[in-house]
Amino acid sequence: MIKVGIVGASGYTGVELARLLCNCPDVKLSVATSRQYNGKKLTDVYPNLTGMVDIVCEDLKTEELADRADLFFTAVPHQTAMAIVPDLLKAGKKVVDLSADFRLHDAEVYEKWYQNHTAPEYLAEAIYGLPELYRQQIAGARLVANPGCYPTSVILGLAPLLQAEAIEPETIIADSKSGASGAGRLPQTGSLFCEVADGFKAYKVAEHRHTPEMEQEISLLCKKPVTISFTPHLLPISRGILSTIYAKLTQAMSDSEVNEVYKSFYKDETFVRLCEPGSYPATNFVRGSNFCDIGVKIDNRTGRIVILSAIDNLVKGAAGQAVQNMNLMCNLPETQGLLSAPLFP
Repeated sequence: MIKVGIVGASGYTGVELARLLCNCPDVKLSVATSRQYNGKKLTDVYPNLTGMVDIVCEDLKTEELADRADLFFTAVPHQTAMAIVPDLLKAGKKVVDLSADFRLHDAEVYEKWYQNHTAPEYLAEAIYGLPELYRQQIAGARLVANPGCYPTSVILGLAPLLQAEAIEPETIIADSKSGASGAGRLPQTGSLFCEVADGFKAYKVAEHRHTPEMEQEISLLCKKPVTISFTPHLLPISRGILSTIYAKLTQAMSDSEVNEVYKSFYKDETFVRLCEPGSYPATNFVRGSNFCDIGVKIDNRTGRIVILSAIDNLVKGAAGQAVQNMNLMCNLPETQGLLSAPLFP
């Protein structure tokens, strides 16, 4: 039995981790931390877990954590993770970090978009946790940087075409829409019900922190530096991301040819589902699941391709992907705990 811990268990990502781990027979949740709810049962904070989880939230120092689990999920804010992860690694533990602290390979790029990095020596070691691209490296890693939700949807949508050199990378435009849970559980004016309901708005236009993460992975796929345009939007729903991605084709292709590119690339991927020609993904068809649904359409009039990618931002965009990475790191079945059908309606 593998013991796992959640550092930051009381946020939306933390509770989603706890929910998914309930379905992993080879794993035991042995510790869950929360400063705000120290001493309270996790089920008192999240009654949806009643009868499924029996654990009390604790406010522990890093040195007190190390002996409590074999692998840790650090579901804490940026900058907080980099203060915790090095000590866990030094104690011989494995870590899946859900913050952005170890996603970017270049410390200067990180500091440009976030803040000063206090553990840059671990950036080269951290494996970017997108199993569809880095499965073998993840399996041998002790530190995995779980991808951001927007980058997961965009990179999975683009990867087959980038590998096939079927699109011009410099023409990529990503237009993504997310549910309000992406802003986290702490109260913020912009994500209050009355601010979100009956509305639809863009935010952090041309300055969202997930941009360099996308550019890093797209550049690696292209083997050259790539700059993209990215605009996120806030939807009046609790969870889900729909990304619409545009790019110029390098040569004329038919819809069937493009579909074959995607089928070949994702033929062995359980968690990527390709829509039939003429059908397109929707957030309500992946809700609560670890699936990424992808649909494509060629705009013959403009010579562009339109890629649509849908995920649940809390599952494939966060906790589900983290569990998928845990499974790989611990030599468990990759799909363990993650094969529940999406919730609909």
